[in-house]
Amino acid sequence: MSEAFKKSTLRDTIESLVVTVILAVFGTTFVVQAFKIPSGSMEKTLLIGDHLLVNKFIFAIPTPWIERLLPYREIRRGDIVVFKFMWQPGEHYVKRVVGLPGDRLLIVNRQIYINGQPYAEPFVYHYDPGRHFAGDDFPTSDFDFVSRARTDWLPEMDAQIRNAELLVPPGQYFVMGDNRESSSDSRFWGFVPRAVITGKPLVVYWSYETSREEFAMNSWGDRIKQTFDLVVNFFSKTRWRRTFHWVR
Repeated sequence: MSEAFKKSTLRDTIESLVVTVILAVFGTTFVVQAFKIPSGSMEKTLLIGDHLLVNKFIFAIPTPWIERLLPYREIRRGDIVVFKFMWQPGEHYVKRVVGLPGDRLLIVNRQIYINGQPYAEPFVYHYDPGRHFAGDDFPTSDFDFVSRARTDWLPEMDAQIRNAELLVPPGQYFVMGDNRESSSDSRFWGFVPRAVITGKPLVVYWSYETSREEFAMNSWGDRIKQTFDLVVNFFSKTRWRRTFHWVR
């Protein structure tokens, strides 16, 4: 084998690796990203242990070149969104958009009213319909609600109340979980700025039965146990019916 051929082969390999890395970085930055559901706040739409592919470009902050190259669109009421949680650096939440900028929002006995009209929510899950929970009425000064809410959110909420309704400010969104009584959401910690919304769940590419407690177990011993459980129970605990399930 000639020296020139060896150099050419090495060069081609390096170039291929560089291109692959560039495409991977571009893809995870602008196009798609993997995301795992750690809580039950979006049940029954999304389950603990669902592994998602998140469409990152659809809600990218609009710039002329993004709008020309990628199918960008505005956020709509009812969209499920992934966003950076402002009070926990590095954490991402997934919720459904209920209130858009400029909306007037009111919740009475779990029924949401947007701009004075009842808002239908066929996707909402109530695990105990006969019991009253904090946040079933909103905005409110109820003690149970106040005890769950962030203290810095309460004065901001009060400042946005108009005739008993909450006014969603420009550039902000009001989000809630579909599993309404098990969701920590905008009722308790406030609006989501447009700038922190990073994408929209696209598809469940894999779903594995996982308990709520497992996501809080992060020691090396816990991870070894989880890996062993995955190897042993991969076929029996995989939710095969949710594989390639489109998220709506």
